[in-house]
Amino acid sequence: MNRGDAPRVVTLGCRLNACESEAMAAMLERAGLADTLVVNSCAVTTEAVRKTRREIRRLRRENPTAHIVVTGCAAQTGPEGFAAMAEVDTVLGNHAKMQLETWQSLAGRRGGVSARVQVEDIMSVTEAAAPRIDGLRERARAHVQIQNGCDHRCTFCIIPYGRGNSRSVPAGDVVDQVRRLADRGYSEVVLTGVDLTSWGGDLPAAPRLGDLVMRILRSVPGLPRLRLSSIDSIEVDDMLMQAIATEPRLMPHLHLSLQSGDDMILKRMKRRHRREDALRFCEEVRRLRPDIVFGADIIAGFPTETEAMFENSLRLIDECGLTWLHVFPYSPRPGTPAARMPQLPTATIRARAARLRERGAARADSFLQAQVGRRLTVLAEGSSRGRTAQFAEVVLETPQPAGRLVEADVVGVEGRALRAVPAAGC
Repeated sequence: MNRGDAPRVVTLGCRLNACESEAMAAMLERAGLADTLVVNSCAVTTEAVRKTRREIRRLRRENPTAHIVVTGCAAQTGPEGFAAMAEVDTVLGNHAKMQLETWQSLAGRRGGVSARVQVEDIMSVTEAAAPRIDGLRERARAHVQIQNGCDHRCTFCIIPYGRGNSRSVPAGDVVDQVRRLADRGYSEVVLTGVDLTSWGGDLPAAPRLGDLVMRILRSVPGLPRLRLSSIDSIEVDDMLMQAIATEPRLMPHLHLSLQSGDDMILKRMKRRHRREDALRFCEEVRRLRPDIVFGADIIAGFPTETEAMFENSLRLIDECGLTWLHVFPYSPRPGTPAARMPQLPTATIRARAARLRERGAARADSFLQAQVGRRLTVLAEGSSRGRTAQFAEVVLETPQPAGRLVEADVVGVEGRALRAVPAAGC
């Protein structure tokens, strides 16, 4: 990177990080931090932290004169380790990274003496930053942050220590941002957060996520698609169920934080649902919205998991009718209760993760094959890629402008994607 080069933000991890990275990029430009590289890190697994370190070293090799800033959840939970890296110039916490003053201050101190580590007590933060962005660069859909942090303490999870307690963006601010994006031509907006279904609990009158969804759909009639990121099914309120059942602009795709299909493991994870809760939820939602498609997070090889317990997770994929599976091989996070539990051999964890992925791939393939011969609405994401309402990836045989909604006839399956021909007139 040469002097005068534009700032660059490298994003690792979740959709919330992607949303915040876009806001940071705009703040860096406003602050005049030209020769700056920001790594927005993830801490959800040990491998995610290792990946962050590898990315930092690669960036330094390729950009020997750049100012490298590390932020995000891995920086928040382990700042000393990143500060000790010779490749790192500055470490910022998750609250500091979202403040324009932080970047302006950094720009003013460049070349002088400054604190290399600026990481606050994240538990003292009581308001959710609501970055106003124009969408995500080079993407067809936009993400809107409505919530941050988590009040729950699952025994495997480090994220509350990286994000703090749950705090909500006021509904009016969310609606204004969604309207702004719709006015700029975005056809799809994704509501994102750390614990999305806890939205509103800290606001006056304690509104629920369903109230916000219905308000957005009423207030922004020009928005074709509204999508939810990962939700906790046990927290879903009646109004959200009504929205799922009656609002066609709310996409028929829910990604569920299930984590396990065994009641004892769920208890040891300190989850708030049981296996029967997950089955009942999926059955009821499918009754209300027959075209719904479920994704889910499942952890393989949680401490003390027996083969029988694992089989319960494997069976849950079919019994809940899951289609898009995110499998996480368990890795201990220092400071979490699960890290002190009896651990499984690494080989066992990897083998179980592979079996879960194999079952998930079979479910996804079956779903994709069932779409052949259908006409679907596709949101074009590039010259020849797109996504259906149910979040299936599509390869379009005729290039389409990113962001356009097109009707397309599905003619086959190509790997993990549908192959489709845009209908005449598209």
